[in-house]
Amino acid sequence: MRESLSDRVVGAVIYALLGIILVVVLYPLIFVASASISDPLAVLNGEVWLLPKQLSFIGYERIFANPEILTGYGNTILYTVVGTAVNLAMTIMIAYPLSRKDFLGRHVITAFIVFTMFFSGGLIPTYLLVKKLHMINTMWALIIPGAVSVMNVIIMRTFFQTSIPNEVQESAAIDGCSNIQTLVRIVLPLSLPILAVMVLFYAVGHWNAYFSALIYLTDRDKYPLQLFLREILIKSEMDQMTSSMDLSVQTHLMEAEAIKYSIVIVSNLPVLLLYPFLQKYFVKGFLVGAIKG
Repeated sequence: MRESLSDRVVGAVIYALLGIILVVVLYPLIFVASASISDPLAVLNGEVWLLPKQLSFIGYERIFANPEILTGYGNTILYTVVGTAVNLAMTIMIAYPLSRKDFLGRHVITAFIVFTMFFSGGLIPTYLLVKKLHMINTMWALIIPGAVSVMNVIIMRTFFQTSIPNEVQESAAIDGCSNIQTLVRIVLPLSLPILAVMVLFYAVGHWNAYFSALIYLTDRDKYPLQLFLREILIKSEMDQMTSSMDLSVQTHLMEAEAIKYSIVIVSNLPVLLLYPFLQKYFVKGFLVGAIKG
């Protein structure tokens, strides 16, 4: 089918806008990756624009010279895996009943859940509650208080309501399936897109979290990766500020610059590697509630 002139113009404008968005999003990622393996002096002088110059891994050497980095990696992986599993289980157990039309009182319960999006007890009451439950300095202090995201519950409930035909669930009930069997055997296998989205959202949240660990953890053996990286970055900046005005100032300045970019790569690389495997589900699941033609 031959395109009209107006269609070609609109198509050209769309491709131009997409190209601009691609450059805006992709360039910072490439720049940070290049700066992390370039000579810090070249980065400070503004010589690195796209590709690395004078390869140098001083930033990574300074980061991994800290023996606690591997401990932090292990802890973060543990917290992310366990926390995401708890988040996903709790979200499913709340969203599925609320999506059922035969569940009495679901609108009232939904209202109570949504209420927590706007009002909370605050930091001090939450800390006192966590302390009362004897979860201070444990993994569960980072997982249980944030076990459910109301927004994710609403997204998953909407997916169950709009994407899982009611007739399918009724057929399962006629065949003798209980509600749990219907959920496990029928609903969840048909919900891989939204489950992938939830896994990505919760996993990224746990991987990047540091504030809860800063408050609730006192044992360094339980620190996540983000706390150790934060300490390294703060230490490099403090060394730079307190150094005497001689040759060491330039050395500390260059090391701090290299560490800054290397920390971004070290902390985000696992998430960037995870996304391609979930991308095909991510787009489909994220468009829950969109208008269907």
